[in-house]
Amino acid sequence: MITIATLAFLRELKGHNTKEWFEDHKKDYQAAYADFLDTVVQLIAELAAFDEDIAASRLDPKSCIMRINRDVRFSRDQSPYKTNFFTYINKGGRKSPYGGYYLHVEPGASFAGGGVYMPEPAILEQLRQEISLHFEEWQTLVQCGDLLRFFPEGVQASGSTKRPPRGYDASDPAIAYLRYKGYFTQRFFSDDEVADSGFTQQLVDSYRSVKPVIDFLNRAIK
Repeated sequence: MITIATLAFLRELKGHNTKEWFEDHKKDYQAAYADFLDTVVQLIAELAAFDEDIAASRLDPKSCIMRINRDVRFSRDQSPYKTNFFTYINKGGRKSPYGGYYLHVEPGASFAGGGVYMPEPAILEQLRQEISLHFEEWQTLVQCGDLLRFFPEGVQASGSTKRPPRGYDASDPAIAYLRYKGYFTQRFFSDDEVADSGFTQQLVDSYRSVKPVIDFLNRAIK
């Protein structure tokens, strides 16, 4: 499980983001990574119990975790390491286009949720078509009380267009959602919540509430 020590390592890394410091604290990184990996293992097992797509994908927990090394080739910020741990658990694995569940752990800025964030144009078009054709069903899902209990802001947009997307009329009842460039939910957690022994269960309950939305989005992806 994630502990105070896990967060302490990330906090220290943010203040000493160099290869030299990282190498000197390699054992601390390995311990922090092990804490996060243990949480991901638990999450996959819990998700597989109610999400058949996750169960069928037989995911490797390590492959669901983003590398801590930053790609600095085209960045002004040359810091070599990310100062967070991030996992994305979805049908087919992290590199597949399907919607899923994510967790970002960073001192003072941890959050989790689910959905499809910034999909490729062809995938986004499939999502828009599904929402336009089945808008009443979509409305029911995004207005569900259980979803809003865990994610009060509901389904959010990962960017949006100023005008109706090509092929859609401004009078379409779903136009507000059709302008979205992605569909996701987000919930923030304090450091105390992240390091609490019940954190994994909080995540699982949150993920369960957003599963119907993910199922809707995934059935559109071909």
